[in-house]
Parts: sequence; C-alpha cells; structure tokens
Amino acid sequence: MARLKAEARIRLDAPGPIISRLCAALARHEVEVSEAAGSGRAVLGAGVATMRAEPGLMVLAAEAEDEAALVTVKMALATHLLELAAEAQIVWTGDAAAVARPPNFREMRVLGASAVTPHMRRVTLAGPDLARYASGGLHVKLLIPPAGMVAPEWPVMGPNGLPVWPAGPARPALRTYTIRRIDVAAGRVDIDFALHGDEGPGSAWAERAQPGDLVGMLGPGGGTVGAADWYLLAGDETALPAIGRILETLPSDARGHAFVEVADAAEEQALVRPPGVELVWLHRRGAAAGTTTRLQDAVRRVAWPRDGGRVFAWAGVEFDSFRTLRAHWREDHGLDKSRHLAVAYWRRGKAEGEFDKRGDA
Repeated sequence: MARLKAEARIRLDAPGPIISRLCAALARHEVEVSEAAGSGRAVLGAGVATMRAEPGLMVLAAEAEDEAALVTVKMALATHLLELAAEAQIVWTGDAAAVARPPNFREMRVLGASAVTPHMRRVTLAGPDLARYASGGLHVKLLIPPAGMVAPEWPVMGPNGLPVWPAGPARPALRTYTIRRIDVAAGRVDIDFALHGDEGPGSAWAERAQPGDLVGMLGPGGGTVGAADWYLLAGDETALPAIGRILETLPSDARGHAFVEVADAAEEQALVRPPGVELVWLHRRGAAAGTTTRLQDAVRRVAWPRDGGRVFAWAGVEFDSFRTLRAHWREDHGLDKSRHLAVAYWRRGKAEGEFDKRGDA
C-alpha cells in the first residue's frame, strides 16, 4: 500500500534555528531524531516527519501508512512548532487534508454503569470501529459534555492539522482515563472512574451516567510496561484500572510486586495476576489521598532480584510521589528510561492540564 504524504510550507524569517529547537522538542519525547544544517528528520510511532529550511520558509512533511497515523504526525509537528513560533501559519496540503474529525475520535454511547467498590464506578461504552483502541496505549481522553447538553458539540480538524474545539459553554472537558476492558467485536469498552463527588467533571459525569448518554473518546495513548522478568507496579486508586489491566496481560511466569494504595479494605478488588506477582494493598485509614508516604515507603522496602533478570518499574501516582519514585528508580537503582515509567496521574490542588504528567521524563 502506498504511503500517505502531506506538506506544509510556512513563512518564517529564520527557519533554521526553529528547526533545531523543533528537533530538540521531539527528542525529549523519546523520538528518534536526526538533524543536519537546516533540516531534520523524526521517526515517530505513527510515521515519519521531516523539516527543511528554504529562504523565508520552513517546509514540514509528514508520511505514514494510513490516514489516522498521518494525522497524528501532522498534529505532533504542528503542536510543537506553535509552541516555538506562535505566529506560524500552518496549512497542510496533500493526503488527509479534508478530514473532518480527528481519526482517533469516536462518539461513544453509555450502555450501563455499576459500582465496582464504594468509590469506583464502571461505565460501559459502545461505539464503532474500536480496533485501534486495543493496542498502542492503555489510556484514552474522554470528552465530557457540559451537564445537560443532549447533543454535544465535538472538535473538528483545522487546516493546521490540530482540532478546533467548540467555544464557550459548549466546550467539553477533556480528562484521561484507562480502558479497563475492551471487546472489539462487540464494540464495547469498560472505563472505571474513581469517584470523588463533583470535584471533577469526570467523576460528576460517571456518578450520573445513564444508558444513552453520549461522550467523546480520543486515543489511545500512554505507555505501559516493557518486557521483563521481574515487575514492580505502584499506584493509587486512579491507577488501579491500569494496574489491573497490566497484571492481566503479564506473562504467566512473571515475577514481582504490585502495590496499590486505597482508602480502606472496601476499595480492594479481585485482580487477576500471575502467581509470581505479589499484590499488596495499602490503606490510608482516613488520611486524604496524596498526603501519606505509604506507597513510596513500600516501594523503597522491596528487595530487588539478584539473578540478573530484566526489571521494569511502573508507577501511576500523585505528583509528589511520582517525583520521589522516579528519582528512586533512576538514582538508587540506575534504571534507564527503557526500564521504568513513572507518571503523575494527578496533583493535589491542580486540574488535569495544569501540570506536566511526566516532567522531563
């Protein structure tokens, strides 16, 4: 099958230095980047991006196997370029120029909802063509419509390759969640919501979700564990759906530990896991989420394997715990980026989008 291609020619007075900074920005996301005088090339998971300078112009090119992947490459280039040169006027030509909605968007309909634990609610969603969501990352972005909106407004694609969002009160709230289970043939996904009243749009929506309600879904994304012989997983209830899904997909002979911090014993779940992976529940006993060090302390006490096997450490936690655990794994155990992934799922006092989930990771 012929690869799809797109190009954007952008007027810029000094494109060379911006190309260099654009390459550096892409490299921070663990993208394979090569750079020469006045040009650059990046191999992304979705496809290939190239940049070159011409007199008064920056020429961006994107290449990928299919339309969805091409749009992903275009979005990555446009997002980073506009962070570096807000005045850049990007207009893509070529393949996928007439896409109306993001190819990774689906309008989903609620089939039902049920309580998993007193503070965890599972919402089952149905939608078309879900094969892309079965791999490529654990997480999706849910587009939560404003309360009471029966016919939500969804983003459309702009000429610069980025979504144009509804303005004002029609704009949906964007929140990240884990697909707990997916059945591609049936066109269904289960998403578990940690409930904390009306403090956030996702929790409030899940509390009230009824069959027939509409929600948007973008994705997938977010990293998972790499291949290893011994695993160390850590998270609170916000990461519990991801930990549950990871445990179910580990090899049957996997070894390691999984630590999950929850409010109390009523929040524990029966998780399927390999017999060689120990699951430990940590209870806050009335303390507020994000205010204890139980999780970090438990991870620090773990005895690491001495048999030379491959190790992978994963954490989805509050921001302060994220920084502590990432430093512990990098500095105390010498793990490089290929052997660990720590993500700040949330930060006390901050809404999603107000902090960097992975820091400079």
